[in-house]
Amino acid sequence: MSNPQKATLTAILVMALTVSNIGCAGLIGKKLNKVEPHEPYVISQEAKEKHDSLIIADWHCDSLLWAKNLTQRSNSGHVDFPRLVEGNVAIQMFTVVTKSPAGQNYEENTGESDNITKLAWFQGWPSETRDSLLARATYQAGKLHRFQAKRPEQIRIILTRGDLDNALVARKIAIAGGKTPPVASLIGLEGCHALEGKLENVQVLYDAGYRMIGLHHFFDNELGGSLHGTSNAGLTQFGRDVVRKLDELGVIIDLAHSSPRVAEDVLELTTRPVVVSHTGVYGVCPVKRNFHDALMKKIAKKGGLIAIGYWEAVCDTTPAGVVKSIRYAIDLVGEDHVSLGSDFDGTVTTKFDTSELAILTQTMMDQGFSDSEITKVMGGNAVRFLMEYLPE
Repeated sequence: MSNPQKATLTAILVMALTVSNIGCAGLIGKKLNKVEPHEPYVISQEAKEKHDSLIIADWHCDSLLWAKNLTQRSNSGHVDFPRLVEGNVAIQMFTVVTKSPAGQNYEENTGESDNITKLAWFQGWPSETRDSLLARATYQAGKLHRFQAKRPEQIRIILTRGDLDNALVARKIAIAGGKTPPVASLIGLEGCHALEGKLENVQVLYDAGYRMIGLHHFFDNELGGSLHGTSNAGLTQFGRDVVRKLDELGVIIDLAHSSPRVAEDVLELTTRPVVVSHTGVYGVCPVKRNFHDALMKKIAKKGGLIAIGYWEAVCDTTPAGVVKSIRYAIDLVGEDHVSLGSDFDGTVTTKFDTSELAILTQTMMDQGFSDSEITKVMGGNAVRFLMEYLPE
């Protein structure tokens, strides 16, 4: 969840709570997750054919946070399964937010306030989610499992390498037969405050389906410093224990929102490559939200992936601006280490939704990207990474 320059979630909730009809809960996500009005993007036949041939993967969207049936197409927000299919997305990581401070910003926040308590109440979440961050994490993961139960032909939750392999085979068969392909869906977490200070809760999250876990969000927690907290601290002993446990279980570590010192500590400690699931690059957009180039290079050197987003962390959110950050990232760390991480439905405003991703393929082709670069960035690198680092 990002976009600190827009109206805060707190203000929207205050307005929303004056409305007695719980059916209005869906309006919150619609208000906070916008696509700027634009004329339809022009996609050449060559670009369409190229785009349709790709395996496309997105490392980050927060769609499970909102009161929306993701199995049905909607004109609000950025993501639902019909629009994922329209955009030819094969793999989507659904990331879960459990706490968000009032007035969140890139510079400095504390964990003393929390918007999600209000959101959980207004959206009618189970009573245990009012006080428990772990319950919020398991509840949102459960939403995806319930969507899959309703539409098993549309949604495949991925827990292992074999699950992903089977989903991609099923996708190929469906497309060849003129049918709607399934979307391989993974569950990720934004911030280990959801562990509630207990190492054994890593296993609880794993059992709930989490296969990528971000250590921090917008404030410091028991593991160490956030990129947007007050301490700029590195890993605590508890943080080190969590990293080792994630390695043991084969859970991918996400460094988005962690302090640079935490990132350096993780790189020294972990036995596996890491992901920055949604980011810009400092050399293009020099804001605190983005790690400096030298740290990005260290992440890539260890085999990690840098997933470029579509919101203000790239400064220029037009398709050309997003592609500019992708180009810079490739030149900085190499084509094998760059992916997509939209931050769709993360309280952001974008210039396109997930159904319109062909404009990125078109723009990369227009700017002279090689076939190899386009294929890897759009999803090839993500598939390779997941097939190597998901649990067996």
